[in-house]
Amino acid sequence: MAAPISSAVQQVVDSAVTEAGFELFSLTGGGTRNRPLLEVRIDRPDGGKVMIEDCAVISRAIEAVLDGSGLVAETYRLEVSSPGMDRPLRHAADWRRFAGRRVAVTSGSLVGSRVEGLLLGVDDAADVATGIVQDDQGTEHRVALADVKTARLVVTWNR
Repeated sequence: MAAPISSAVQQVVDSAVTEAGFELFSLTGGGTRNRPLLEVRIDRPDGGKVMIEDCAVISRAIEAVLDGSGLVAETYRLEVSSPGMDRPLRHAADWRRFAGRRVAVTSGSLVGSRVEGLLLGVDDAADVATGIVQDDQGTEHRVALADVKTARLVVTWNR
């Protein structure tokens, strides 16, 4: 169950991540009152892959500020990772960045409410940003980003 994160902790974590040259993708809380858990997801602004060494650097930077600060219980746990291979697409910039990759999109405005296929990008020419996905039959599906319920990268495994 997600626990609320104080604005002070949010600010400290965001600052530590940014100062280390990364972007804070998400920050969630969990655990118990006596052993809180902070789950930090980071991303690279250059679009590169987040490596385990990056997570270790960010973890040390956050710990350096949080340890002894009184903002969290002394017994807190910290987990730092990337958004994952099946990361969600939340903003138009994500849709542009991952053009050419497979995605799965759900939206009430899509026929059947779901499409999976090749992400072609975003059409910003209209008043509303529209994502474009080409399914495996070659049909282009256009969906206003504001109408998207979920959009994720799809992991494909080569055999």
